[in-house]
Amino acid sequence: MRELLLRANFSRRTLVSLYNLFFTLSRNLLTSFPLSLVMPKSNAGGAESDSESLPLLDLSKPSSPISFPIKSLQDLKSRSYFDSFHFQFNRSSVPLRRDLPDNRPRVLVCHDMKGGYVDDKWVQGCENDAGYAIWHWYLMDVFVYFSHSLVTIPPPCWTNTAHRHGVKVLGTFITEWDEGKATCNEMLATKESAQMYAERLAELASSLGFDGWLINIENEIDEEQIPNLKEFVSHLTKVLHLSTPGALVIWYDSVTVRGDLKWQDHLNNKNKSFFDLCDGIFMNYTWKESYPKRSAEVAGDRKYDVYMGIDVFGRGSFGGGQWTVDTALDLLKRNNVSAAIFAPGWVYETAQPPNFHKAQNKWWSLVEKSWGIAQTYPQVLPFYSDFNQGFGYHVSLEGRQLSDAPWYNISCQSLQPFLEFKEDNTDIIQVTVDAREASYNGGGNIVFKGRLDGDVYFTARLFKPHLYLSSSPITISYSVKSDETSKLGLLLCFSSPSHETSILVAPQEPIPRSDHMFLKCLVTSQQAVSEWTVHEASLVMDGYTLTEISAFCYRTENSTKTSEYVALLGHISIKDHHIQLQQNLVSLPPASSWVIEAHNIKLVPGNAGSKILRVKLEWRQKQREDSVLPVYNVYAENVKSTDVLRSRKVLEKPRSERVFLGVSHVPAYYVSELVVDSDVKGISFVVQPCGEDGSWTKQDDSPNLLVDLEGLS
Repeated sequence: MRELLLRANFSRRTLVSLYNLFFTLSRNLLTSFPLSLVMPKSNAGGAESDSESLPLLDLSKPSSPISFPIKSLQDLKSRSYFDSFHFQFNRSSVPLRRDLPDNRPRVLVCHDMKGGYVDDKWVQGCENDAGYAIWHWYLMDVFVYFSHSLVTIPPPCWTNTAHRHGVKVLGTFITEWDEGKATCNEMLATKESAQMYAERLAELASSLGFDGWLINIENEIDEEQIPNLKEFVSHLTKVLHLSTPGALVIWYDSVTVRGDLKWQDHLNNKNKSFFDLCDGIFMNYTWKESYPKRSAEVAGDRKYDVYMGIDVFGRGSFGGGQWTVDTALDLLKRNNVSAAIFAPGWVYETAQPPNFHKAQNKWWSLVEKSWGIAQTYPQVLPFYSDFNQGFGYHVSLEGRQLSDAPWYNISCQSLQPFLEFKEDNTDIIQVTVDAREASYNGGGNIVFKGRLDGDVYFTARLFKPHLYLSSSPITISYSVKSDETSKLGLLLCFSSPSHETSILVAPQEPIPRSDHMFLKCLVTSQQAVSEWTVHEASLVMDGYTLTEISAFCYRTENSTKTSEYVALLGHISIKDHHIQLQQNLVSLPPASSWVIEAHNIKLVPGNAGSKILRVKLEWRQKQREDSVLPVYNVYAENVKSTDVLRSRKVLEKPRSERVFLGVSHVPAYYVSELVVDSDVKGISFVVQPCGEDGSWTKQDDSPNLLVDLEGLS
């Protein structure tokens, strides 16, 4: 990947000198603060690092949980990462939904955003609602988190949301320049050392829940060490496959079998030995038009394991990247090899107009047009989505706003809809995800706005399932916020070996009638304050497969007059009651089945007589300690009565007195900066378990812990 730098108007020698000077200064600074990074802070600029203005912290001590790379072989060898306070927070909690397809070319996306570990390093999220995110997961198969640190460990937010969508996640092991050569000399000194470092990498992936590594050796290797380099790649692949079935090791096209740093741009006898030892090869970006076909011929039956690189910035990349990225994609598709898209954050970093959200949707539409949809979901039940994109301006639960603060946490992404991009805006209804609008749950929604005649209806694709149904009834529910005349239903398409049909699930039948079967849904919840209405219907489609879910916009009156249409879709849920009974998912565990503990409690002086509470909360189920739910909401409530402290029981209070602190995807949460007034005697923490089907325990029925502040200094 360093090849791209050499395209600039500098000599190679000048670049090497500048890089080595920068690397030495950076390393000297970092070694003065072992395992160090910065505290969370809102970053209104969106992408610049906070490290220039904030003090460095020792990662072995309690602080707001962060993700960070491993920068030296010594730290990798010593396993010091596992001693970090942050280790348990960095575990992915979402299992991978599916394995790689073996019957078609694949799309690999390599993240490269401002050097990595920007807003996404804050495991519990941060305040920058303008942070970088990806939501077109249905167009890819593999996601690589990339930086120029020795061992780049993916922040769990990327692994969680990628796994939720069926996408594998890889970290990056990279060596570069003179420092990289010295690292390789040490790592490859013996066969045993090569195996040991391979085992350390495998352990990191299996312990943290991601799916493997991109190996990027971008420095010359002494030819006598090539056998040990091959052993490193081979051993890593074998050990990782044993510890994490389905894991991937992908080799980057850089150093050759003779140890020369010469990018080949296609699969040949100078790099195939490494390809043969692992699961695939990521080809450099400067390939020529004939190289994909040539690589496919060399790979034979493994042609889908050849990932031809495309640099979205366009630096020497076939087709020029950027807004013509589909030129390269079309060619790769015709030659039946896989694609490796590098740095799609180009849209964000270069501030493509008119804004990031619209430019991102437009750019990914080029990928969909060229390559098609890579993912289909849902494939299993329960299914739930509130269209949360991992950032927003408020947080809601059942239509009630818990917080009006801006936030960013990609782990909170729910399954993303397959919305179609229309640049010409000719549709009568515009369909968008708008985090500034109201939300039923979380911070997302789908907004339908436009003008609609009374006798016209409009449909928009939402999801592309592949969900086989049995004789068990399924229940479909969805929430809507709209005026009295703007109606919103769900159009469900089904297929069987001999028949196709569609069913409109809606509160009222449209006038005039549509060509679809109609199923009237019931109103199960109507929120007077928030104006959200929840609709629900049950049906049996034994032997059919659900293949598409679309929104159906219509009016109730039959009129030729065109008027404004506005409706918000808050969530969709599909459940199979029999499956829930079998998996014990009908109800969440009661408060009595949980144990909550407080650790690392610290109370420090604040402003105007207040104090700052810092505490680590951990919880587990008494009888099922290994059972972890996907999401927990965390709240705090002030206790000012000494009698309450003595009884250890918090009286039921209005919800307005509880403060929403945040969300956790592991059974732990670190409270880093809770302001406590001088008259507060204790804090009651409430942990609200949430299920994968979108259900949640009521706050008053959730487990809680009372932390006594008296006597703390």
